[in-house]
Amino acid sequence: MPRKLYIRTFGCQMNEYDSARTADLLEESQGLERVDRPEDADVLLVNTCSVREKAAEKLFSEIGRWRQWKKERPDLVIGVGGCVASQEGAAIRERAPWVDVVYGPQTLHRLPEMLPEPKTSGSVDIESKRRPAIDITFPEIEKFDRLPEPRADGPTAFVSIMEGCSKYCTFCVVPYTRGEEFSRPFDAVIAEIVSLAEQGVREITLLGQNVNAWRGAMYDGGECDLAELIAYAAAVPGIGRIRYTTSHPVEMSESLIKAHGSVDALAEHLHLPVQSGSDEILRRMKRNYTVDDYLDKVRRLRENRPDLSLSSDFIVGFPGESEADFQATMDLVEEVAFDASFSFIYSARPGTPAAELPDAVPLSIKRERLSRLQGRLSELAAGVSRSMVGSRYRILVEGPSKKDHRELRGRTGNNRVVNFPCPERFDQAHLVGRFVDIEIVDAFANSLRGSDPLILE
Repeated sequence: MPRKLYIRTFGCQMNEYDSARTADLLEESQGLERVDRPEDADVLLVNTCSVREKAAEKLFSEIGRWRQWKKERPDLVIGVGGCVASQEGAAIRERAPWVDVVYGPQTLHRLPEMLPEPKTSGSVDIESKRRPAIDITFPEIEKFDRLPEPRADGPTAFVSIMEGCSKYCTFCVVPYTRGEEFSRPFDAVIAEIVSLAEQGVREITLLGQNVNAWRGAMYDGGECDLAELIAYAAAVPGIGRIRYTTSHPVEMSESLIKAHGSVDALAEHLHLPVQSGSDEILRRMKRNYTVDDYLDKVRRLRENRPDLSLSSDFIVGFPGESEADFQATMDLVEEVAFDASFSFIYSARPGTPAAELPDAVPLSIKRERLSRLQGRLSELAAGVSRSMVGSRYRILVEGPSKKDHRELRGRTGNNRVVNFPCPERFDQAHLVGRFVDIEIVDAFANSLRGSDPLILE
């Protein structure tokens, strides 16, 4: 019977991608079969994120639950990967001596050599002085060269095109946990997209911590930017929709802005984090743009794609944020009319410059501001959903509805989940992975309701 693998994933889409590729790698190299319950596994991995507050506490809470299992089953392998692993390194072993492997976001491809051999007999002191395998280096492109061919899991897929970030925003830990920006070569990215399309993928999301900074080396010695890559990806047979995330406003080039108007496959949704509507707070964050800079890019984007839906990230209560600074953020929200955005109270990340800034804003005020912001963002998102009722939208059918498996679900170009009935003349499998035309008949808090579909392809 094959050994079992369980991976617990915290954080962003990059981590989801890494976990999926880790599972592919360990299945191919060691025959490990991924399972959904940790208690069924022989190898337990947690892929961590350090962007939000209490990231380390979440990690140790998770692996703390696994400690008793390790005592009962000494051959159980426990590994810690991701950004907290990159930050903490050997300190994880000191606090959790039952951990066998510590690996970083760019060394997951070395896991087959790092995992200990299964123990066949005898008792083991799980907190002995044996040192775990630790590799949290930054070997850059080697990771992608050594991962197996991507495997499709449904009609949508992530494609990681770059890693790291060189912007060094004062609040962000990513440059320290994932390293400086580096871009995968053009040929490697296109080959992965072609392979996924041949396996039935119809929508791809291009991933990077700062994805629109991608500059891929080409076979002729030249360099390709994200706008060119999107055009090439749209020409791959089978690819009908393209998304990319996460973007930085500074890297929103004129060519990329124009791509939103010229590439039909590019979805009518863009996530473009602004973080704050105050120029002073943006300066302290080291974002390297002003509110007017941001608004100018929004204006040009909407000139090229009038139906573009924009979402964003906001940090509330950054050190020194005044009521006027916060009001400037609320004013920006009204002017842009963001859709389905994310907002958080600032939390200091160890080792970042902002963690050293004096912060006199009481937590109660931060919470009150966050509540106001989230309330307005929710109202705007609900308004967008209501405005869609009565109109027809192109939907990629992803699979059975999570609410009722007798129905189907899909997603609009502006990133709305739609649940709809499967016509009696078709079985579900016939429609999964196809684009259909659906009239929206009702709007709910987190989804839309659609009519019987018309098949477009």
